[in-house]
Amino acid sequence: MQHLSIFPILIPLLFGALMLLPPISRDINSQRVTSIIGTLFLLISSAVLLYKINTDGVQLYALGGWQAPFGIALVADKVSSLLVLLTAFLSFCVMLYAVAGQDRGGAYFHPLFMFQIMGINGAFLTGDIFNLFVFFEVLLIASYALLIHAGGKQKTQAALHYVILNLVGSSLFLFGLGILYGTLGTLNMADMAIKVGELQGETATLAKTGALLLLVVFGLKAAMLPMHFWLPKTYASASAPVAALFAIMTKVGIYSIFRVYTVIFGEHAGELANIATPWLWPLALLTIAIGSIGVFASPSLKILSANLVIVSSGSLLACAAINSAAATSAALYYMVHSTLASAGLFLLADVMARQRGKAEDRFVRSRPFVQPRLLGFAFAISALALIGMPPLSGFVGKIMILQATQSTAQTMWVWPLILIGSLAALITFSRAGTTLFWRHNGTVANEAIPAKTTEIISIALLLLASPILVLFGGDISEFTQQAADYLHDIQSSAYDLLPGVTQ
Repeated sequence: MQHLSIFPILIPLLFGALMLLPPISRDINSQRVTSIIGTLFLLISSAVLLYKINTDGVQLYALGGWQAPFGIALVADKVSSLLVLLTAFLSFCVMLYAVAGQDRGGAYFHPLFMFQIMGINGAFLTGDIFNLFVFFEVLLIASYALLIHAGGKQKTQAALHYVILNLVGSSLFLFGLGILYGTLGTLNMADMAIKVGELQGETATLAKTGALLLLVVFGLKAAMLPMHFWLPKTYASASAPVAALFAIMTKVGIYSIFRVYTVIFGEHAGELANIATPWLWPLALLTIAIGSIGVFASPSLKILSANLVIVSSGSLLACAAINSAAATSAALYYMVHSTLASAGLFLLADVMARQRGKAEDRFVRSRPFVQPRLLGFAFAISALALIGMPPLSGFVGKIMILQATQSTAQTMWVWPLILIGSLAALITFSRAGTTLFWRHNGTVANEAIPAKTTEIISIALLLLASPILVLFGGDISEFTQQAADYLHDIQSSAYDLLPGVTQ
């Protein structure tokens, strides 16, 4: 059990490499079986890891026996293990959908899928900022190829913008790392958290420059205004399984903001204490606002889903700006909800598009659905969850965010924007539902393709997560509060992860 922390990285790496070798690489059915088994193993190991962390506490894994801050360290705490389990569940559901036929659009879908999961899990588990950069690059390289899966001019154009922006982001990431290493002499997060409070004068100013460069990079990953413009077109042009998996990509950036600017540049950081907060406040609120406008203007269900991802990113960034344990707890709960609900809507939009002929998922009059009752029920559940209506998890998550505001000023800014975002989603989903299900021309299209069994199961699992998050809301919110308390406790977050270092 001592190696459990590396399993979420090792499992997708080994299964991805296995599928590059013959005879599995030559047989799509063998790749499908291998991928399902791999994601199932990942889900089980991630659940066991979460259980172990919940019962035994934080687990530090030093690769090769080299202890931090000199070696490569993985840190499995309640925050990272929760997000690893979220990634594992999402990947299992998405893979169930993909094996129904979406994986045939291009070569190497299954290995690339596994390598991207490896990068995402590595980003959540690493205890070193340089290795955070490494895992960012792993997941990005895989995402570049997955984005153009199935080809097409629109996919290629969206991929080009996505690649260029992320290459710029990677360059800024390296500049920021170089500056921080030059000023602190370490890139281990726990070690940095201890040393950053000692910086003064010009050295502190230089370190602040590096920290703000990282904020730009993480903001790009998180689709924070003004670096959000790549997301709607990119997500809408991707194939359904890829877009659904991408639902957690922005969460990697948001997680990095929470981890770096709470543990390293938190209240204890002397001259650099809370340096991200003045920037996060206006940008988070503007991200919610621009996302809500995008929701209103969405011409199709996929673009609506993408704009809702921007709104959720803004809401989570607002929690980071509030910078309290209660806000972090609310963010963790809402992160789980929004990731699964958004992924479910991306998959549902694809099923609906295949049954509407040339109209696809656009909000225009078209032929009726082959499975109107099934799709209508799934659409209603998805809409209620993403709007934030009771009794589903979106309502609970938004209530937790609203309750986390600490001052009158915070309440005056956060409450109206969160509620306006929900109103925008309510109006748009009402318009979309009316058009998609009630305004028909003629009969069912000849080219309409009914949803397959594994596709229905995949969407059902993602949508069922919302009521389950409510049914077990007390236990889950207690867990997220404990995770948030640990993240905000520098004594636990730093000194406990550096054997031999004392206060």
